[in-house]
Amino acid sequence: MTVERFQIQVSDEVLDDLQYRLNHVRWPDQLEDSAWEHGTELSYLKSLVAYWRDHFDWRVQEAKLNRFSQFRSHIDGIDVHFVHERGKGPHPLPIILTHGWPDSYLRYQKIIPLLTDPAAHGGNPEDAFDVIVPSLPGFGFSSCPDHRGVNNSYVSEMWAKLMTQELGLNKFAAAGGDIGSGVTRYLAANHPELLVGIHLTDIGIIRDLMTAQDPAKLSEEELQYKKNAQEWLALEGGYISIQSTRPQTLAYGLSDSPAGLAGWMIEKFRAWSDCKGDLRQRFSEDELLTHIMIYWVTNTIGSTSRMYYENSHSLPPLGRIEVPTAVALFPADILLPPKEWAVRNLNITSWNTMPRGGHFTALEEPELLVKDIREFYRPFRTIY
Repeated sequence: MTVERFQIQVSDEVLDDLQYRLNHVRWPDQLEDSAWEHGTELSYLKSLVAYWRDHFDWRVQEAKLNRFSQFRSHIDGIDVHFVHERGKGPHPLPIILTHGWPDSYLRYQKIIPLLTDPAAHGGNPEDAFDVIVPSLPGFGFSSCPDHRGVNNSYVSEMWAKLMTQELGLNKFAAAGGDIGSGVTRYLAANHPELLVGIHLTDIGIIRDLMTAQDPAKLSEEELQYKKNAQEWLALEGGYISIQSTRPQTLAYGLSDSPAGLAGWMIEKFRAWSDCKGDLRQRFSEDELLTHIMIYWVTNTIGSTSRMYYENSHSLPPLGRIEVPTAVALFPADILLPPKEWAVRNLNITSWNTMPRGGHFTALEEPELLVKDIREFYRPFRTIY
């Protein structure tokens, strides 16, 4: 295994092909009296695609992304792309940040400078981190697995090798949300000796509460969570059903149509963020399209969807986690977990509810998230 420098270089042929497809979108109809309740709203998506076609400049965004120090390392047959930015402080704490779907490593682009150089952003240089942000296998600039079983647990083993064998670390911090929360928890369960603590912004869909048969064994808070989760899955969980059962079928259409890909992804950015139904309150067109472009130029919507299949079919059970754990909840996020369950299953040493923000925490409220991360890890720096 070797670490090599990496820069994003999308070919002109890929961009020319995209431009042709954006010029020749075949649009579906939409009922006159409907908006977002049937899915991504037609007039919004037309306006976004028009901006994409006429104004969005990938080369400008590519140059911005290439300002980060990027690398690739070959781990377990997969080329893992990652950002590695060094901290500016007396003793930076290494931290690995893991993203989810439908975002990418760009989820953390706003907080990387805040974590690496706190003094430049009104903080204390003693809170500096060395920040490592990998792209999940099959996401963006990491290569696609050619075998089954690449689930949250499998990725956690890859991350352990990245941090220890490739980067030479004996102890580090870890944080994540969405799929990244699951990977981080498996990393803590499988390799507690490597971690000073983990920081989570969600706990995902809690399966043992969803499948619990005896209501008498659940608290009122847990029963309410189960009810909320059932209602949410009935109304919003169609993507989970498709991606965890037939991801290949879905991939044909989304790999062929940039408008289709944007429609599939944009709905989640709207539904899961604290945007009050207006995406422009939280994200610029350039931000959204850069995320979508990561999927388009690498043609990875199929492989990213397969992660749901693997997590549904091959994920091993997860026991109690003893590594010190922080949970920072953002009020507009999906299915806020019951604290009682979390305390039983994780070694919770910090539990905070933020005043605002949604699922895409580091994009929506970078300062709030960084403040919580800094405060949680501050006591552990003496033992690192």
